[in-house]
Amino acid sequence: MAAAITVGQLSKRFGRTRALEDLNLRIDAGAAVALFGPNGAGKTTFLRICATLLRPTGGSVQLFGIDAVHEGAAIRRRLGFLGHESFLYPDLSPTENLIFYARLFHLRDQVARVDALIQRLDLVGWAHRPVRTLSRGLIQRCSLARALLHEPDLILLDEPFSGLDVHAAAALHDVLAEAHRQGTTIVMSTHSLQRGFDLCSSAVVLVRGQLAWHGSIASVDQDQFVARYHHLTHQPAAARMAP
Repeated sequence: MAAAITVGQLSKRFGRTRALEDLNLRIDAGAAVALFGPNGAGKTTFLRICATLLRPTGGSVQLFGIDAVHEGAAIRRRLGFLGHESFLYPDLSPTENLIFYARLFHLRDQVARVDALIQRLDLVGWAHRPVRTLSRGLIQRCSLARALLHEPDLILLDEPFSGLDVHAAAALHDVLAEAHRQGTTIVMSTHSLQRGFDLCSSAVVLVRGQLAWHGSIASVDQDQFVARYHHLTHQPAAARMAP
């Protein structure tokens, strides 16, 4: 199977702080991968490097066989990224923001595509209000629409369910599950074991910027995985991953 992401000896330093150190990892195209790890493990750094938003200090990054470090412009059309920043213009409405991004990608049928996503993510009632007036959950849905607008082959998500209410979380889950069924590769960082198990069939555990575990969780008992996670991260036995 072709690889969506291949990293070799990947390292990233911020001054004297090592965020990633000699990371080697391959993620197959079409996979749905949960990225687990304690705070400071390097999850956000890894996702931002893969999204070509951050340059590594050392090592290689290939996305669908393309050198993402030196040829980032050649691969960005195939990427969608949902991070802590919305990358939305606060004084524009969701519709105006999405039309703007559709033009950047030179998409065909821009208005029809934007309208379809507005409907799909239940943003109709807020489609023409300034983004700065929307709730956290609505902004997250609009950000997801931005990430999906150009139908990317790879979606990178950094804690996408953080701060969402039950309705917004369910809508996000359904959209991601549908994208994966259509063959999109998904890599999602999360502190929620349940979310990871619900959406993904494999997991990566990072600890102090290094790969601690990578494997299938499709047939793994959740309690066994929690015990393994605690062992890998050296957390107290009483600690629990978020539900």
